[in-house]
Amino acid sequence: MLNDVEKILIDYVKEYQDINGTHIRVYESAPSSLVFLRECIHPNRPAIIKSSIDHWPARTLWTNDYLQSKLADSVVTVAVTPNGYADAVTYDPNTKKEYFVMPHEEKMTFNVFLDRINGRAPSEDASYISLQNGSLIQEYKAIEKDVDSDIKWCSEALGKSPDAVNFWFGDNKSITSLHKDPYENCYAVIRGQKTFILYPPSEYYCMHESIYQNAVYEPNESTHKLELVPLQSTTPWIPINPLSPDYKKYPRFKHANPITVTLNEGEMLYLPGNAAW
Repeated sequence: MLNDVEKILIDYVKEYQDINGTHIRVYESAPSSLVFLRECIHPNRPAIIKSSIDHWPARTLWTNDYLQSKLADSVVTVAVTPNGYADAVTYDPNTKKEYFVMPHEEKMTFNVFLDRINGRAPSEDASYISLQNGSLIQEYKAIEKDVDSDIKWCSEALGKSPDAVNFWFGDNKSITSLHKDPYENCYAVIRGQKTFILYPPSEYYCMHESIYQNAVYEPNESTHKLELVPLQSTTPWIPINPLSPDYKKYPRFKHANPITVTLNEGEMLYLPGNAAW
C-alpha cells in the first residue's frame, strides 16, 4: 500500500516537471499588475524582473562608503555562525544528534560588521545581516528612503502592501538552508549577486521534512568559539543540502528537479508564497 502511494506521489512530481520544466519567466521591465497576476500569481510560478528598480536611489548610492556615512555607529543585529548556515539542520558530534540550529545574534555597530565583511577584522565565523520582520525600518531607517516602500505592480496584483521590508547584507560565506516560505517574496539585488535553488511545492514529498529539536550557537566563555547549545523547543525543517545531497539518507530527493536562478545587480526575483516555494 505504501509503495502504491509513493508511486502516485512520484508520478505527480514527474507530471508537474514534464508540464512546467525548469522554465522561469523573465520580464525585461516591470509588468502590469494584471499581467503579473495572470502569469505569476495565479499559476504559482516564480519570475525574474529586470529594470524595475533602476529608479531607486539605492542603485547608485549604496556603496560601502555611503552606507558607512549613514549607518557608521548604528547598532545592528548580525547572524553569526561557524559555517555560514543560519537556521539549518546541523549534526552535533558531541551529542551525535541533528538539530535545527539558529545563529548567534550579535549586536554590533555597522562599522564593525563592515570591517568583518571587508576582511579588516578577520573572523573564522560568517557574519550575515539577515534580520527579518521589517528590519529596514527597525535598524536601517537612515537609508529607508533609498528604496520604494512597496512594489506597486506587485501590491496591486496581491491587493495588499508589504508586511515587511528587510535589508540583507552578506558575502560568499552567507548561505540560506533549504526551506519553504508561506508568504509572497520579492528579492531585489542592489549589489553583487545572489543564487537561488528553487523547488516547486509539488516536490514537497521529495524534501524529507522532519521535526528537529532546536539549538542555537553561543560563544564559549573560555574559547569564545561558537558552540551548539540545545533548546527544549522543536521546529519542522528540511534537512537536505541541495549543493551536496545525500541520496542514500534522503532517497526521495533524487526525484526533485531544481530551478537555479542567479540574480544580478538591479534584478528582482518573485517567489510565490501561497503554496510555499
